[in-house]
Amino acid sequence: MRDLHTKKQRIPNNRVKKPPKQRKPINWTPILKWLSRGIGASAVCAVVGFGGWKAYGVVSRTTLLRLETIEVSQLKRVSRDELITLAGVRPGDSMLGLDLKTVMARLGKNPWLEQIQVRRYFPHTLSITVAERTPVAVANVGCLYYLDDKGVLFKSLAEGDRLDYPLITGITEEELAQDPKGTQEALKSALQLIGTLKAGSVFSLADISEIHYSRGYGFTLFTMQGGIPVKLGNGEFGDKLARLSRIYGDLKTQMQALDYIDLDYIDKIIVKKV
Repeated sequence: MRDLHTKKQRIPNNRVKKPPKQRKPINWTPILKWLSRGIGASAVCAVVGFGGWKAYGVVSRTTLLRLETIEVSQLKRVSRDELITLAGVRPGDSMLGLDLKTVMARLGKNPWLEQIQVRRYFPHTLSITVAERTPVAVANVGCLYYLDDKGVLFKSLAEGDRLDYPLITGITEEELAQDPKGTQEALKSALQLIGTLKAGSVFSLADISEIHYSRGYGFTLFTMQGGIPVKLGNGEFGDKLARLSRIYGDLKTQMQALDYIDLDYIDKIIVKKV
């Protein structure tokens, strides 16, 4: 009787084993050639670089490329010697060793100088061309600053600096920091007002002791005689001051009795007496 619980044994198929592949030996010749070429090229570059560096050192030390002539702009406030000292250059320096950007950065530290150009002309010349700022007013912004003809505050006043410029007040350090664009526009408007006053023949810049700016209102002038406020507001300075000029001759004899003059109207002037 057949035993049904007996497991059949599987006879594995006889597989034909493939012979192992024969590996080709590595051809080291092209690899060694490539490595030798790379090493050779690196060595050549190193030799050329070292030689170039040595040549640069020799050329830079030669007397044929030494600084002999320093050409500078003729300035009013900064002397030639001060300019050359500030630039940090002197005759005998290597022409190749001069760092023109560094020279310009040194010159830029002087607040009077702008539009700086430094050029090198081989074999022996360095040219320094600069323009000086022109102060047109003094602005009190917490401390006194010179204001140039572009409306830029460029230098704080020190002992010995001239004070005989129109005085602008009312702009604070906080306004400069919080609203630089707005204060810049205000300073440019102040320059326009100064220009209008300079052109005046009856009521002019000589009659003014102070130009005050208020962010909410605009401009108020204070007269030299009696310190009387002359209210202008913003804009149309020429028309407003022209109306004042028609009566200013009569008002000059009454200045001590005036409280203020208000020009901030289209077609009239208000003169308030004390």
